[in-house]
Amino acid sequence: MKKTILVVDDELTTCVLLEHFLSSQYEIITTNSGIEALTWLESNLPDLIISDIQMPKMDGFDLLQDIRLKGYTKHTPIIMLSGRTESKERIKCYKLGAQDYLTKPFNPEELEELVKKNLFPIHYASNW
Repeated sequence: MKKTILVVDDELTTCVLLEHFLSSQYEIITTNSGIEALTWLESNLPDLIISDIQMPKMDGFDLLQDIRLKGYTKHTPIIMLSGRTESKERIKCYKLGAQDYLTKPFNPEELEELVKKNLFPIHYASNW
């Protein structure tokens, strides 16, 4: 059974790219807003969440905070995406509970490694 990744991004292009790069190995669910993601999370639990930061109505920071406050999703790994490269954004994400931060445009190989790192923690790796 494939692991499930929830993608949250208001840009259709980013959703399509993430689905293209990851769908061969993972089940990809896409939502176009933080509010839509929270609604989906009420009855589903993904193995990983990849979320944009800059979105209308509810940005990625608010979504991240809400996810961490819910008992059933507080341990779900989250990778944040952003076109911004400032370290203060990354630090804020880490303080709110994100495991990783990936800048747009992203390198597909780096994306793949971050996904593997979060879905299959290094202490479970068999090849060293």
